[in-house]
Amino acid sequence: MSAKKDPSVWQGFKAFLMRGNVVDLAVAVVIGAAFTNIVNSLVKGIINPLVGAFGTQNLDSYSSCLKGPCTGTGDSATGVRILWGSVLGATLTFLITAAVVYFMMVLPMSKYLARVEARRKAREGTQEVVEVSELEVLKEIRDALIAQRGPDRDRT
Repeated sequence: MSAKKDPSVWQGFKAFLMRGNVVDLAVAVVIGAAFTNIVNSLVKGIINPLVGAFGTQNLDSYSSCLKGPCTGTGDSATGVRILWGSVLGATLTFLITAAVVYFMMVLPMSKYLARVEARRKAREGTQEVVEVSELEVLKEIRDALIAQRGPDRDRT
C-alpha cells in the first residue's frame, strides 16, 4: 500500500500566504495605518484648535462628576468621573475618518464604476442595434429575392 502524503504545515502556511486575499489584507492594513496618521494629524491640527476656540484644545479634559467630590487627576483622583470629552474626541475622529473615506475613496470609485458600466451598456446597445439592423437587411434581401422569383413559383 502506498501511504498518501499529507502536505506539511510549512507548505500549507506558504499556500495561505500566497493567496491574493492575504496580500490584499496586508496592503489594506499598511494603508490603514498610514491613513490613521493623516486623520490624527487632521484632528490635532484643525479640529482640536476649532474646539479650543470654544473651550480647550484637549477634549480629554472635559468630564462630569457622577459621584462627588471629584478632585485631582490620575491615581489621586477622588469621586467618579465620566470622561465624555475623550468619547467626543473619539467620535469626531471616527466621523472625520468616515467622511474622508467616503468622499475621497468610496464616492469617486462608485462614480468611476458607474461610468464604466454605462460605457459597457452603451457598447452592448450599439452591438444590439447593429445586429437588429443586419437582421432587417437580411429580411429585406430575402423578400426581394422572393419577389424576383415571382408569385407563381412554388416556395421550397
